[in-house]
Amino acid sequence: MSIIKEYSKNEKKIPRHIAIIMDGNGRWAQKRGKIRILGHKEGFKAVKKTVKFALQNKIKVLTLYTFSTENQKRPKLEIIALLELFLFALKNEIQHLNKYNICLKVIGDLTYFDKELQLYIYNAERMTLNNNGLILNIAANYGGKWDIVEGVKKILSDVQKGILCISQIKEEIFSQYLSTNNLLPVDLVIRTGGEKRISNFLLWQIAYSELYFTDVLWPDFNAFEFKNAINYFSTRKRRFGGNF
Repeated sequence: MSIIKEYSKNEKKIPRHIAIIMDGNGRWAQKRGKIRILGHKEGFKAVKKTVKFALQNKIKVLTLYTFSTENQKRPKLEIIALLELFLFALKNEIQHLNKYNICLKVIGDLTYFDKELQLYIYNAERMTLNNNGLILNIAANYGGKWDIVEGVKKILSDVQKGILCISQIKEEIFSQYLSTNNLLPVDLVIRTGGEKRISNFLLWQIAYSELYFTDVLWPDFNAFEFKNAINYFSTRKRRFGGNF
């Protein structure tokens, strides 16, 4: 069942769906003379704190950009360590997800991962499917361009099968063919690490999202920084292309 809704003009400005580009793990480690993977491990701790904050503040959807399609270009040993960390999280955090009523979703081209990791992803999603609290949406081997191309492929397939007519294809219909089709619209995008770009993240979905950039490296992101981002969001007058 879709939970997509639209804002009314008078709706209270609270971000329901927050997406975060978690940048700065490697630089955090290098600044301390440590190997990059230790930065990723500290970044995992920051993820747990961020999820806790989202729960406490009744955020409905939290999307985390954990591994992009472009990250495949990183050194092989770093990629292996990242995927091992992802597998460790899936193996060890399921009971906590269920305890706090968190529904886990993973979006991206999962065929890149080995069979073991794919199986753990599938099982984690299945085991948390009926949880109706926070939706924790993990973007893994994800790219905005990939998402759009895959959506086009699915639309073309349905057109060829006679399920869909070309004249029916509107923005709302197209959105239903993307990996985020059953999620609320993204209200706020946070990027840590000082860079001010989107990096191929949710390109279609964040057309009217508010953008918040901070110099704080991801392992140092905490409740104080999260509050700053939400406070910034609350000051924005969202027109969605209109003039109201």
